[in-house]
Amino acid sequence: MKILVIQQKMIGDVLTGTIICEVLKKEYPDATIDYLIYSNTKPVVKNNPFFDNIIEFKQEYRDSKQAFYQFLKQIRKTRYDHVIDAFGKLESNLITLFSKAPKRVSFYKWYTQFLYNKIIHRKTEPLTNASTAIENRLRLVLPEHRIASEIVKPKIFIDQEEKEKAKEFLESNNINTGDPILMISVLGSEERKTLPLRFMAKIIDEIAYHTKATILFNYIPNQEKDAKAIYELTLPRTQQLIHFNVYAKSLRGFIATLAHCDALIGNEGGAVNMAKALDIPTFTIFSPWIIKKDWNMFEDGVDHDSIHLIDVKPELYENNSPKLMKDKSLELYQHFSSELIIPKLKSYLNQIFK
Repeated sequence: MKILVIQQKMIGDVLTGTIICEVLKKEYPDATIDYLIYSNTKPVVKNNPFFDNIIEFKQEYRDSKQAFYQFLKQIRKTRYDHVIDAFGKLESNLITLFSKAPKRVSFYKWYTQFLYNKIIHRKTEPLTNASTAIENRLRLVLPEHRIASEIVKPKIFIDQEEKEKAKEFLESNNINTGDPILMISVLGSEERKTLPLRFMAKIIDEIAYHTKATILFNYIPNQEKDAKAIYELTLPRTQQLIHFNVYAKSLRGFIATLAHCDALIGNEGGAVNMAKALDIPTFTIFSPWIIKKDWNMFEDGVDHDSIHLIDVKPELYENNSPKLMKDKSLELYQHFSSELIIPKLKSYLNQIFK
């Protein structure tokens, strides 16, 4: 049997989608499982044993209709028996259609349901602390009565050589890996997913004061200006603990560096999901428009905790869900001050560093 799992999107989605492959591998141990993802997300699934091949959806397929058509022809040639489309957008709709697979599964959308012969309706309330992001993906493979008892956690697989390289990298920058190290996700993937810089700076001051830990910043090159602005807003005593210029130059390098950290704290996004997949404790600050129960995976109030504006100022939402407030996210962020976040963060730090 040949199975194609489609999960184009961001790093967090691709990492979470690996649980579909893991369950499929257990259900059909003799099947060949291919995982279709964007090229830039490959490092997060490197060494994963639950699929046989990575199928890259390259940027050229998005830029050129001709290149995309050639890709679709290649998909058809592979003769898949079973396609699971966890993405559910035009690109993956066409891939599924061209595959001509006898079994085609995806989430319900009224305008694309005719492309699939099995449709899964997403549930809005989680059964467990795994989150709806996990549980709904499991529904693409498992019957409802097995979801709660067969929860699967996303995993990242790094080898000893990668860990040693990251250790050498840190120690070459005068960081003792035997001392507490905290990774701060200082910026989100976009402005609407980023706590205002002045609030983040105060939070980092609080972290530094209570932990005296070595602090690393997680940011990508085009965010350096904003990351630097946060650094400059912190107190001088905090800056002594921040190693601003110590950051990995590749996603795989970041993962190996993160594996040496005692916790990751900051904006919700792919870095949080990677930390959880490495069993690194996390404290997540959710954007005001993200629905928390969709992505607060495996939150237990001890190793993994989080805060959302709706937790501290529910009156701002009235009868609107966070998702309906997306266009007001920047305005809502102004209400999400560091003073509202710090009490819960301090409680979390006391748990982690007790």
